[in-house]
Amino acid sequence: MAALAAALALVGGCAPAEEDAPPPSGGSVQDRLGQLTVATAGSMKGYSRDRFPHWRDTGKNCDVRDSVLQRDGKNIKLSGCNVVAGRWTSVYDNRSFTDPSDVDIDHVVPLANAWRSGADEWDDARRGEFANDLTRPQLIAVSASSNRAKGDQDPSQWKPANRDYWCDYAADWVTVKHHWRLSVTSAEKAALTEMLEGCTWTTQP
Repeated sequence: MAALAAALALVGGCAPAEEDAPPPSGGSVQDRLGQLTVATAGSMKGYSRDRFPHWRDTGKNCDVRDSVLQRDGKNIKLSGCNVVAGRWTSVYDNRSFTDPSDVDIDHVVPLANAWRSGADEWDDARRGEFANDLTRPQLIAVSASSNRAKGDQDPSQWKPANRDYWCDYAADWVTVKHHWRLSVTSAEKAALTEMLEGCTWTTQP
C-alpha cells in the first residue's frame, strides 16, 4: 500500500493551477452532465499517445499501472513495489484474471477522445496529469479484450458488456469530463443521459 499512497500523494501534489480549477463538483451526476459543453468532436490532427505522458513512476521500477493493479485487485503479491500476482475481476465484462499481464489499465475517458474534446489545447504536462489521474475515476483495471474493443469510443459508440456496470460507467465518464472541462458530443450526452436513467447510489458519485 505504500506505493499506492505515494502515487496518490504525487498526483495530488500536481493539481492544475488555481486559475485552471474545475467547476464545483457538487450536485448530482445528472447536474454535472448538464454542465458539460456540447460540441462537435474535434480533429485528430497532431494526436499521439506520446502527447499524454504515462505511466508515471511511483517507485523503483514501479509506475501508475502498478498502483492501479494493486488498488483494483485482491490477494496482491508484490516483488518490491511491482505487482506480480493477484486476482482481478473486470467490471466491463465480469471476467476474472490472476496474471497481471492479462489485465489492461483503461483510461475511462480515452486519450484520443480527450484530445477531440479539448485536450488538444492543453500542454503536454497537463495531458500527463490527465493520463495519470488517480484521483478521479479515470483509471481502472479491466480485461485486455474489453479495453481493446472499446478503443477510443465514447458511450454512444461503446458500452460495457456488463449492463450492471452502466450506471457507474456513465457516472465515472461524466465525473472525469466535468473535472477536466472536456466537451461531449450531442450523441454522447444522449447516451449518458439514457444510461443514467433510473440509477441510484448509496453515495452520490
